[in-house]
Amino acid sequence: MLYNLQRLTRKPLRSSSKPRLQGLHFKIPWVQRPVLFDVRVRPRVVSSMTGTKDLQMVNLSLRVLSRPDRDSLPRIYQRLGSDWDERVLPSITNEVLKSIVAQYNAEQLLTQREMVSKQIRETLTERARSFNIELDDVSMTHLTFGREFASAIEAKQVAQQDAERSKYIVMVAEQEKNAAVIRAEGESGAAKVISDSLAEAGDGLIQLRRIEAAKDIASTLSRSRNVTYLPEGGNFLLNTQ
Repeated sequence: MLYNLQRLTRKPLRSSSKPRLQGLHFKIPWVQRPVLFDVRVRPRVVSSMTGTKDLQMVNLSLRVLSRPDRDSLPRIYQRLGSDWDERVLPSITNEVLKSIVAQYNAEQLLTQREMVSKQIRETLTERARSFNIELDDVSMTHLTFGREFASAIEAKQVAQQDAERSKYIVMVAEQEKNAAVIRAEGESGAAKVISDSLAEAGDGLIQLRRIEAAKDIASTLSRSRNVTYLPEGGNFLLNTQ
């Protein structure tokens, strides 16, 4: 009996160890039965919940592009059947994810995500080849942690903010203390200068300040409309105690 095999498919015969390429082929009725295999790349998303090195639960999802090895279709059919991807990929993906994620703590999964993703891709690709399955691409599409980890991160951020705030308060208090010391030293120095000046000049400095004050008062009174007479010399102001 003749049959035509379409493009992008292959049919291993149950009684044959070699797959048939697309085109026209012959089979023996009741002895040989073709099994259709789609050899195109299949996308699949596999999710897994597993634990990190520091015992945090993480939910990971991988997008896997897989296809059967075209030269190993009879072996795949004998070992796994036509639903090879359903039987193999979820199992080996969970196995690889658990083994690799357990090597990292939660913070490393976030900061070293590219490296972790590369390690998962290489390990999973090698594991799939033992089942005659080729992986064209493996990428991490989803990574989330449990509520406990989110609460721990939030508490850590609050603690860091409180520590920074306390550090700022201490710094401000220290600056205010230094400013007060400098201010006190300046006032003490000014008082000493005045005291030394008075000791050297006697009451001459006080008399000078009185004369300057008298001049200011006389100048103000001379410009006032209510003053009609100002004694010559303004000596009456110098006797003001």
